Amino acid sequence: MNEGPLKKIWVAGEALIDLVPLNGEVKAIVGGGPANTAKALAKLGFEVCFIGGISSDSYGAAIREELHTVDLSLALASDLPTALAEVSLDSSGSASYKFTLEGTATFNFHNLWLPNGSPDVLHIGTLATLVEPGASELYSWAKGLDSLIVFDPNVRSSVLSDAGKYREIFESWALISKIVKMSEEDLHFLGYSGGEKVLALGPELVVITKGADGMEGITSKGLVSVPGVKVEVVDTVGAGDTVGAILVEGLFRYGFDDLKGKNLFTVLTRAVRAAAITCSRAGASPPSAKELDL
Repeated sequence: MNEGPLKKIWVAGEALIDLVPLNGEVKAIVGGGPANTAKALAKLGFEVCFIGGISSDSYGAAIREELHTVDLSLALASDLPTALAEVSLDSSGSASYKFTLEGTATFNFHNLWLPNGSPDVLHIGTLATLVEPGASELYSWAKGLDSLIVFDPNVRSSVLSDAGKYREIFESWALISKIVKMSEEDLHFLGYSGGEKVLALGPELVVITKGADGMEGITSKGLVSVPGVKVEVVDTVGAGDTVGAILVEGLFRYGFDDLKGKNLFTVLTRAVRAAAITCSRAGASPPSAKELDL
């Protein structure tokens, strides 16, 4: 990890299209956990590079338009199609997904185009760390970076239902990450009884989101818990990705040692507020820095 002030952020993973049922119609909305995180960081005022494949098809054009505040100069331009996610919303607004992934630009990770050099912070996760053959290429690349890695597994059991295999992949990424951010549902699917078990894999900070019940941060010094913020939920799309962006913001604001130390409660409290705002709006619509600083 580079010494000195943090300057450069890369977010690696997928930008895809969510096909969302709205008012009796299916609407195409730009999604993908990493794309949402990159967008959230840009809204917080950061310069952020997105590392992923973007198709030349009409969906790819929509992705480029949605991520117009994000630096796409290091993304792969590809003639392969865009990956799709069919979204279902339950009565509480929680989303589940059915994916079309194979042979897409979205997961065409390869060392022939993945960028050289190292950012200060790499945020990575969701399906890009799972879908082969790109996931193995991405892992080899990430492992070789001199960067602080923030990993969000964002478990999608509809893509890989074998919890044991999923856990094996998760643990390989947790091993090279300083921060792991995951939901309570992720934790349970992967078979962990608590965040302390994840901390033992090697990261120095594990953040567990608990929906309406807030979130907790676990370090070697113990557990910090913050309550949820009451909000009328439209849907939960992008809420966890917003939390990841707030953690990266905290790294830049305080440095890693103080983020996981004296400022952890402050950062988690801000993350809960940011996630609540995202949940109050349709789709992945994270708050700006101005909204959070009111």
